[in-house]
Amino acid sequence: MKRQILVIIIVSAFLGGFLGSLISVAPAEANLFKNFYDQYLKQFIQPKAEMPTSIEEPKISDTQNSEFKTQNLYAPTVDYEQAVVKAVEQSSPAVISIIISRDLPIIEQCPYNPFFDLPPEFQQFFGQRFEFYQPCQKGTKLQEVGGGSGFIISSDGLIVTNRHVVYDEKASYTVLTNDGKKYDAQVLARDSYSDFAVIKISANGLPIVRLGDSDTVKLSQTAIAIGNALGEFRNTVSVGVISGLSRSVTAAGAGLTEKFEGLIQTDAAINQGNSGGPLLNLKGEVIAINVAMVTGAQNIGFAIPINQVKKAIESVKTTGRIVTPYLGVRYTMTTEGALIRGTQDGPGVLPNSPADKAGLQAEDIIIELNGEKVTQDNYLGKVIQKYNVADTVTLKILRNGKIMEVKATFEERPKNL
Repeated sequence: MKRQILVIIIVSAFLGGFLGSLISVAPAEANLFKNFYDQYLKQFIQPKAEMPTSIEEPKISDTQNSEFKTQNLYAPTVDYEQAVVKAVEQSSPAVISIIISRDLPIIEQCPYNPFFDLPPEFQQFFGQRFEFYQPCQKGTKLQEVGGGSGFIISSDGLIVTNRHVVYDEKASYTVLTNDGKKYDAQVLARDSYSDFAVIKISANGLPIVRLGDSDTVKLSQTAIAIGNALGEFRNTVSVGVISGLSRSVTAAGAGLTEKFEGLIQTDAAINQGNSGGPLLNLKGEVIAINVAMVTGAQNIGFAIPINQVKKAIESVKTTGRIVTPYLGVRYTMTTEGALIRGTQDGPGVLPNSPADKAGLQAEDIIIELNGEKVTQDNYLGKVIQKYNVADTVTLKILRNGKIMEVKATFEERPKNL
């Protein structure tokens, strides 16, 4: 009986509350019903669920939620793209194209008489019925024969490029700057050892690049190549990563064959005409000079670390020529050090060189220079570049299984080497 009465009270209260909600009620009455519900009805109607709060949190639409997720997803990509764009914008004004021209013969087809050496009485039988032509030269004309790239390192017109771009002493070189201006260029210095050259144009107030530190370059970091691709498409930009370090490569082209050490490998596309152009990091700094590519491969290119030529750059700025230290050995890097060994180009120890004067011999292995270990990554040429002409150093060598030390004094590299 008591349970029935309780049910009647609950139903009456519920109906009363419901009918009352259809009419404007005061807040106090609404609170009264809520208190009654919390005390008596809640345990029967929703024993395990909580009533929704009176204040709802703001809802985000599906479209807004999708945009929010998309922005977060692509934020790193946008930051990366902006870094690439900024690096290119900073450096590209100082990247130039080099046009190579030569005086070439003008060949035309000239008429000739194949019977001119016959006696006159016989020539009359041939008359003028036959017309013969043969190639003949009609003077010469300056014509474009190739192209390359470079970058400006001083506001008064000093430009870095590859030696093989400007190796021809009979050719003329024209520099085309990013703003479309043309300048005649003079070759100041060529360094065959590192395929490096400096040329000069007569101009002032030019934009310049910033030189980075190639010793800090890491595998997989971003690499940006800029250059005169195929000698036709100026300031072409390609982006990739550093895909290899300390590469040894033998490259052939332009009538030259050269061996390189310590090159940086990249998959940023390097095409013919890119030679001499800069390889940049995301800061827009030059970390290397584009020099070679593997024909038939998929984006395997090589660049000369900028630290290899920094001293040469300063040498040209101060003296107008490249002055580099010279030991005078041909060598092959092994796991033990630099093995002195001759090649088809000549003996392991060059006659009258600092190495010869120090008593070095073929098959000696140089394992240290002034206490610095010589390894495949820290190859002999790289270590030597840290010194100047006239510096005396101590070489630790391995000869016939015995370790010994000799002293050598660096001299200036001869021009023919």
